[in-house]
Amino acid sequence: MSNPAVPPRSLAEALRARDDDSLAALLRARPDLITPVPTDLTQLATRAGTRASVVRALERLDLFALRTAEALAVAADPAPYGELERLLTGDAGDPAVSAALPRSLGTLREQALVWGDDDRLRLVRTARELLAPSPQHPSPTGLGPTVQEATAGMSPGRIQDIVTAAGLGSTHDAVSAVASLTALFTDRERMSALLAGLPEESRAVLSRLVWGPPYGQVTSDPAAHLRRLLDLGLLVPTAPGTVVLPREVALHLRGGRAHREVEPLPPAVEPAASHRPQVVDATAAGQAYTALATVEELLKDWDEGGPAVLRAGGLSVRDLKRTAVALDVSEPVAAFWVELAYAAGLVASDGEADERYAATPAHDEWLEQPPAQRWARLAQAWLTATRTSGLVGGRDAKDRTLSALGPGLDRGAAPEVRHRVLTLLAGLPEGASPSAESVLARLRWERPQRREEDLRSRLAEWTLKEAELLGVTGRGALSGHGRALLGAAARRTPDAEPQRAPRTSDAEPQRAPRTSGAEPQGPGDKLPVHHRPVAVAEPLTSAEQAAASAAAARLLAPLLPEPLDHVLLQADLTAVAPGPLRRPLADVLDVLADVESKGGATVYRFTPGSVRRALDAGQSASDLHAFLAAHSRTPVPQPLTYLIDDVARRHGHLRVGAASAYVRCDDDALLNEILADKRAAGLRLRRLAPTVLAARTDPASLLDGLRAMGFAPAAESAEGDVLITRAHAHRTPPRSAPEPVPDGPPVPDATLLAAAIRAVRAGDLASTAPRKPTDRPPLAAGELPRTSSAETLATMQAAVLTGESLWIGYVNAEGTASQRVIAPVRVEGGFVTAYDHTADEVRTYPLHRITGVAELAED
Repeated sequence: MSNPAVPPRSLAEALRARDDDSLAALLRARPDLITPVPTDLTQLATRAGTRASVVRALERLDLFALRTAEALAVAADPAPYGELERLLTGDAGDPAVSAALPRSLGTLREQALVWGDDDRLRLVRTARELLAPSPQHPSPTGLGPTVQEATAGMSPGRIQDIVTAAGLGSTHDAVSAVASLTALFTDRERMSALLAGLPEESRAVLSRLVWGPPYGQVTSDPAAHLRRLLDLGLLVPTAPGTVVLPREVALHLRGGRAHREVEPLPPAVEPAASHRPQVVDATAAGQAYTALATVEELLKDWDEGGPAVLRAGGLSVRDLKRTAVALDVSEPVAAFWVELAYAAGLVASDGEADERYAATPAHDEWLEQPPAQRWARLAQAWLTATRTSGLVGGRDAKDRTLSALGPGLDRGAAPEVRHRVLTLLAGLPEGASPSAESVLARLRWERPQRREEDLRSRLAEWTLKEAELLGVTGRGALSGHGRALLGAAARRTPDAEPQRAPRTSDAEPQRAPRTSGAEPQGPGDKLPVHHRPVAVAEPLTSAEQAAASAAAARLLAPLLPEPLDHVLLQADLTAVAPGPLRRPLADVLDVLADVESKGGATVYRFTPGSVRRALDAGQSASDLHAFLAAHSRTPVPQPLTYLIDDVARRHGHLRVGAASAYVRCDDDALLNEILADKRAAGLRLRRLAPTVLAARTDPASLLDGLRAMGFAPAAESAEGDVLITRAHAHRTPPRSAPEPVPDGPPVPDATLLAAAIRAVRAGDLASTAPRKPTDRPPLAAGELPRTSSAETLATMQAAVLTGESLWIGYVNAEGTASQRVIAPVRVEGGFVTAYDHTADEVRTYPLHRITGVAELAED
């Protein structure tokens, strides 16, 4: 551990001075640094400064933290805290910025993007290269190079001419001349006097360049007002025909501010409407019931084998349209339900040669669960899925159409955005729904430098719509069961605490909590909801997810309608189900009747075809009469009784078998009627016997043809028995739900963090332990000690007698090299038993795997 009184000279020394909690916060905020675990703090600091890691860290900064880093990039290196504050607040000052700056700087320090004490703040070199101004990469601040950088290629004589024109005394070299010019441009009084003497046209040119971009074009013979600016060094030529406004001049014109807008506080998510929480919960519960019914309808439609799988994977456009028509929704909404069923593991491809989509065995288990638990499973799958149905119909990087259930729909940021949007809704008063614009503005403030900013905004818009479809929200406000579903994740972020609003009527608006953005907050003060820093939510364990789902199901269950065990039969051959039906009743009724309309009440219609379908499934007329009588709250109408009896009387009167196919019937008059019917010409029938007709078509086609003519034939087996045909439920082999595609390395849990920090500390102890001076040349950083086998053995034996600790290099069985500090206890049989300071335990090492040994200094 370095001496805290001595300022750190490098990022590695700054990390070495941190405690374990601070290192854990760093690794949690930047999980890519722990994959794989660094050997010591020097390697951790090196990894933290790599371009890929720094870019990822910058992308996850909020707007004000990013503005702070950008200001440091244009400040001196190192920069005192006061200079950084002046760049952000300007000459006039800004109390809100000054109050928010310590927290922003703390975020940068925590993520190892800034290190050093307040009087010597240093931005990590890679971050400075990314954010500092350059002709190839203009700074987000709009500032240009400094006077020293802009005049680097200028001749000494030209620099002396500028100094003289500015009224400064000539110097003996170009370096002192540039320093004199810089001092002029940074002196507020002298600079104001210099600009006051310029013509209006010259000041207008400077005003056009002041907020960036700082580069402009001039001709080979510039006008007088431009020539005056060039003579004074207020514009500096960088290339033929190109001039730049020096940074010091721009900062003076800006009043010392590095940015036009700083926005130290996140925009508040303002309520756009307010409803009673009971109304929100009831609306969301109704939508949750509709969601369950829609997914069940989808799976029922695909029960006997769904659409074919495209060669490239996914649903065809035609099949998606058919599914949308079957569900009576738009195609984007149909894609959402299909993807939701797939994410929940209820639908998958069957893997056959003629590959098709079908329900999975998990679908049957899902149907047996109570409705609230079924909804919780769907909602949890949606919350964690990375597949994004909103992309369906778009184009990928190779200009190929993205199809539902196809590849290319995974977006790693989707779960984070869904959690974040719902967490923002949870921070509003109960029953309050926000405007989409305020949610998007908040998300843009939290992640301003995301390369997929447009996708992030679209993900947020899709989240608001999908949450309403699924019943997580009602009337745009987060429901009680939606809040419970989010509960475990929301408790891990500081701005997710819900605010309870007073119970009011729907017509009475509620005001958002009013906060003061200019008052500084002390470290112990509880920040208002929209003033709190953005926190990274830790990953939920499976137990936490299960607990949240169970809590949501418990809250939703009383709000869902109870399944009914009866229908209302009507004289017009219809049945009305005034609510959801219990499963046995619903399954039989789906076979016996056709759905005519859906809604709060479902209307079924009985037709000869639907009754025949029930008879083909093995039901008898008496079974159907008993079923209807048992489940109808109204008397069974006579027309329905006659319909069932009439279809049953004719059902099976004709028998179809395989000759190629034949028809037999005891009533030869009926066979004569069939032969005389012109519609039978396509069946190519001929009489084999008074009661038997033969056909040149297959039995299935013969059955369909006779049914189209109005007859009710029944198929028979080779033994002459009536062949009962039942609906065949096609199922895929057992399939697991698709795994989410993570957006970068996962956030490590507490166990992994503790183990990693322990390993890094131990490795750092081994690499930085002082060694006794020897005649050998000093080792480079990270290089293992090298000694002969005899010298290693002798040093080990001596250390056992003296009790001293040694520094060794060790290569394990997998070939991984490491440095360790050990205190040998026993040496025998080619092994050394020692207390390993690195692992904090006693271990045994083979001597032949020790590359070398060195004695540690006594202190």
